[in-house]
Amino acid sequence: MASGTGSDNEVLERLYKVILSRKGGDPEKSHTAKLFSRGRARMAQKVGEEAVETAIAAVGNKVDEVRQESTDLLYHLLVLWADCGITPADVFAELAHREGTSGVDEKKKRNYPAS
Repeated sequence: MASGTGSDNEVLERLYKVILSRKGGDPEKSHTAKLFSRGRARMAQKVGEEAVETAIAAVGNKVDEVRQESTDLLYHLLVLWADCGITPADVFAELAHREGTSGVDEKKKRNYPAS
């Protein structure tokens, strides 16, 4: 982590605030505003695209690309969260709630089949 940038969750919180500030902005001047103007389906599609690009880079053992694509994935995920009214704090709370719980047990609690 770069010196003076704060904790990792603070970095995500700052980015999330910037993303929120672009909601309703000019799509010609802001990529984030353009994503909001295109709607949730497009946002979700971008999350999927970035996830696939991250996975492909990982399979190819391209560590630098994994880092870069992961950054894109997190950005697009934050945009989607903002559109859904989910905050990073909400996700951190869910992670904390699940901490120490077996992934197998956690998936059994859900209403969809385990993968």
